[in-house]
Amino acid sequence: MNLNIVAFIFARGGSKGLPRKNLLPLAGKPLLVHAIDVALALRRVRKVVVSTDDPEIADVARRAGAEVPFLRPAELATDIAPEWLVWQHAIRALRAAGESIDVFLSLPATSPLRIPADVDCCLDVLLNTAADIVITVREAERNPYFNMVRRESDGSVCLAMEGSFHRRQDAPVLYDITTVAYVARADFVLKANRIFDGKVQAVLIPRERALDIDTEMDFLIGSALVSKASFAGPARGL
Repeated sequence: MNLNIVAFIFARGGSKGLPRKNLLPLAGKPLLVHAIDVALALRRVRKVVVSTDDPEIADVARRAGAEVPFLRPAELATDIAPEWLVWQHAIRALRAAGESIDVFLSLPATSPLRIPADVDCCLDVLLNTAADIVITVREAERNPYFNMVRRESDGSVCLAMEGSFHRRQDAPVLYDITTVAYVARADFVLKANRIFDGKVQAVLIPRERALDIDTEMDFLIGSALVSKASFAGPARGL
């Protein structure tokens, strides 16, 4: 299939949890550049675009080989701006400039341990199924049927979800959504309001590569894992 696949990295300047996290150096290069390098390594990707409101991030992105054809509007660069609207803005901005985009690929800068094969697996699933969007997941450490609780109004706690399970192994297998990659049909992103408005498929990512850096602790873990993550097992569709 001769489809135009465009990779986007969404990297705004503001971050409360970890200030300027998109430019923090991990293993000698900014988180942003880790994402750009993976995108540039994907042979099916036609263009790598960084969406940002920040001139410094834009400059780093261009020097790393990405394009920054527009600056993101301020109202879409706050910590309360819905990510889905940011995705829609990026697709519309490219199409308004005469660019063709069939497949939308988002590679958040906060997942620097991914490898190109993880993303290629996501592209394969989208292009070989009827999915509107493919997300990445990892096996959940906790299970609401067995070892997660919620607090009741009287101060007591109970299982988050009730079930007749006596062993953790008997409870349904659940997954955490990761930020390794999101791959979607561009027209679906424009017409929908959220991921689960469409047909969703998932790719299972090894835990070692599924870290999402949002805090200083996450960053320290990423620094410890960065030289080992590529040796974990392969990603696979669920």
